[in-house]
Amino acid sequence: MTVSTRPTPRDPASAGLLRRGAAVIGVALREAKGPFSLGIGGAIVYAGMTVAASIVLGWATDEVLYPLVEAGEIDASLLWLALAAIVGVALFKAAGVVGRRLGAYIAQFQLQALYRRRVTRRYLELPLSWHRRHPTGELLSNANADVESAFFVAAPLPMAIGATLLVVITAGLLVITDAFLAAIGFSVGPLLGFANWYYQRRMRYAATVAQQARADVAEVAHESFDGALVVKTMGREDEETARFRTTTEDLRDKMIVVGRLRAFFDPVIEALPNVGILLVLLVGAYRVRDGVLTPGDLVTFAYLFRLVALPIRVFGWLLGELPRAVVGWDRVKRVLSAEGRMEHGERATSGNGAAEVRSEGVAFYHPSSAREDLSGPAAAAEVLSEDHRRGIDAVSFDVPPGRTVALVGATGSGKSTIAALLVRLFDPDDGRIRLDGLDLRDLEREELSRNAVIVFQEAFLFDDTVRGNIALGGDFTDTEVEDAARLARAHGFISELSEGYDTMVGERGATLSGGQRQRIALARALIRRPRLLVLDDATSAVDPSVESEILRGLADADLPSTVVLVAYRQGSIALADEVLFLRDGEVAARGTHEELLESMPTYRDLVTAYERRDGTPAGEGQP
Repeated sequence: MTVSTRPTPRDPASAGLLRRGAAVIGVALREAKGPFSLGIGGAIVYAGMTVAASIVLGWATDEVLYPLVEAGEIDASLLWLALAAIVGVALFKAAGVVGRRLGAYIAQFQLQALYRRRVTRRYLELPLSWHRRHPTGELLSNANADVESAFFVAAPLPMAIGATLLVVITAGLLVITDAFLAAIGFSVGPLLGFANWYYQRRMRYAATVAQQARADVAEVAHESFDGALVVKTMGREDEETARFRTTTEDLRDKMIVVGRLRAFFDPVIEALPNVGILLVLLVGAYRVRDGVLTPGDLVTFAYLFRLVALPIRVFGWLLGELPRAVVGWDRVKRVLSAEGRMEHGERATSGNGAAEVRSEGVAFYHPSSAREDLSGPAAAAEVLSEDHRRGIDAVSFDVPPGRTVALVGATGSGKSTIAALLVRLFDPDDGRIRLDGLDLRDLEREELSRNAVIVFQEAFLFDDTVRGNIALGGDFTDTEVEDAARLARAHGFISELSEGYDTMVGERGATLSGGQRQRIALARALIRRPRLLVLDDATSAVDPSVESEILRGLADADLPSTVVLVAYRQGSIALADEVLFLRDGEVAARGTHEELLESMPTYRDLVTAYERRDGTPAGEGQP
């Protein structure tokens, strides 16, 4: 458990921030046409009414206010007309603001929800080998923080489009009103352009590393919380606290850099247009004195120039979000474009009873655990040579319907790999696994889950009742739930719980012992009456006598199941009809437990190691 040392992401400037940002904006516009149409329409109305407001104010100054000051009297009809014009323009502006903001935020939240679903669905499609290379904390960050960052840019987008129209109209009116004043006002443009360039140049990399730091914090937090029992029992609280502190302080420092950059940029963008307005008013006052402009013209000009500041701030907001949007989109796109998909066929099995299982020359090598960098272009994954990859090679065997076969072998011999392949958690690199003569890859997705179930050594329970964990959303009666629990030898301890089958077991079944969790997980599999039941050391945490009862009960029960179990204890192995002895990823021998004890010294040494350590003669205590 060490702090992540993955490669530092590359500066996205190398691929052109504006070009990639435009691509993100294009995606947003295509995916949320309706909300953006509303938002852009509102922005256009707002822009038009804002320009109209400047014209109305200029007219009111020359025709209403100036005569009032000069003559001391006013035309009541003109006053009411000016008031009506100002109020009417204000109402239209308000409607434009409502439409703009409503459309923008509907688009933003709709895009975020859409891509969260897409990322989550992609997670479900990707094979386990891909998930093993990516920690849970990072995957959570991809589906949440990265999606949010990618589409924060949607909020200022309608306003920026409306602001573009506003700039075009305003610039034209400024030139028409007074080209000399317009030139003075526009002189702040190069300064604004330089401020934007400098900000984007500094912000690109800062946003990239800050986004990666978010993922690192999520990863460390998830791992520490998930391993809380290990942390507590090993006395690692201080070390884990220090590890979390290191990642959070790193995130804090990176976010401070981002904050400082924005703290510099925002005041500059706010100040430069105001400096331009002061210059315009200073020079404009002399132009009015010289009779070149009327007071109304100067009011209109100053108001119009003030409007230029709004688009500049909007563009600054939009450009300020682009680095985060590009980084977030890159990380989201890496998930959506990840290679690897577990394809399913369209065939269904025809059998109703126990299934026939066959392995034909199956080879499988576990993929490298090297992690890909989701923050930018793919880092080259570490590739292990076949000499260093654990797996199985050319494994062939068949299990007739209704038989129980035990997989026995030393640690790392391939037992769990075969168990996972039998229920298609992985696809073999070579060969095929058949269920009732059909390649597992040709079966429908639901067909395999209906017919084959695996129970792992590490039983996972949800924060639900015992009944909910056994039924797991299935349409089962209380009687069926209790019958499955009895078969798994769980009914006794469940009945003694405070609320029986309605007792909440806590997150991951924290209120139960390891053996109790295993038996509930076994009941969850048995209630579905699978045609193929794979037990990957699924009873290792229960007493040997209880394990024997469970396995004998499975043999005597009216279950339509072929059973394949990974076993270590002689009592469990002896209950199997046949044993496959695995060594170095291959089937070294096959036969009954007694036959292998007689003919395979290595098998005998393995399965009798516990008894020989305790001084019990080999073979004693077998049922």
